[in-house]
Parts: sequence; structure tokens; C-alpha cells
Amino acid sequence: EMAKLTQLLDNEAFRAYATYATIVLLKMMLMSPITAYFRITRKAFANPEDTASFGKGESAKKYLRTDQDVERVRRGHLNDLENIVPFIGIGLLYALSGPELSTALMHFRIFAGARIFHTLAYLIPLPQPCRGLSWAVGYAVTISMAYKVVKTALYL
Repeated sequence: EMAKLTQLLDNEAFRAYATYATIVLLKMMLMSPITAYFRITRKAFANPEDTASFGKGESAKKYLRTDQDVERVRRGHLNDLENIVPFIGIGLLYALSGPELSTALMHFRIFAGARIFHTLAYLIPLPQPCRGLSWAVGYAVTISMAYKVVKTALYL
């Protein structure tokens, strides 16, 4: 078993995948503390127990509300879930399908860059079509990898 793991780590495309998968997963994880920061600084909470430090009863109820900045971060986080999770699965299959390292790196780097830019476009916010184009680029990369996997290992 250890020999198989060592062989996997010798696969440069897999190591590239592991690097960029980690980067985008950490970026996605960062959205949680950013959401918490916006909730605290905007005093906009979703659960009654989260308002306890602001008083009790009716005085705390005013903090149970939605806030446009909090919702913007939440939508960005949801978009990460909708796009990074498929990248993780498809990217793994792609990395194991024997792609050229340069092509694999191009896919992984473009995806990671597109997702980072998408987050910045959401949080700043940048005018459209910045966010839409960055989403489309990342999505196209995932589709491209999926096509390569299906073409390489076609068992339909």
C-alpha cells in the first residue's frame, strides 16, 4: 500500500492538482471567517443565541436580521461550493488520467486564479461582467477537464 501512495506522489500532475486543490479549498474555507466578520461588524445575525451579547429578549431581536454585505459574502461562499466541489472531483480524475504536466498546470492555475478573482469581484464589488466572466472561466476549465476524462476513459 505504501508503494502505491509513493507512486501517486511521483505523479507530477497529481502533485499539481493537490497544490491547487488545497489553495482553492483554503480560499473557500476563508469565506466562513469573512462571513463571521461581516455578521459581527454589521450586527446582523441569523440565530437568536448569536445575539446574546447584545442583550436579551426584545432588545436582542433587532440584531436578527439580514444585511446586504453579509448576504453578498454568503452568496460568494455558496458559489464557491457550487464550483470548487466539482473541481475537486473532476480535477482528481483529470490528474489521474495522465495529462501533460503543462496542460494540467494550465487548467489548475486558471481555475484557481478565476476563483480568487471571482471572490474579489464579489467582495469589492467589481462591476459586471468581471464576476460573471471569472465564473465562466472557472466553469469552462472544469468542463474541459471533464471532457478530457470522458475522452480518455470512455466506458459508456
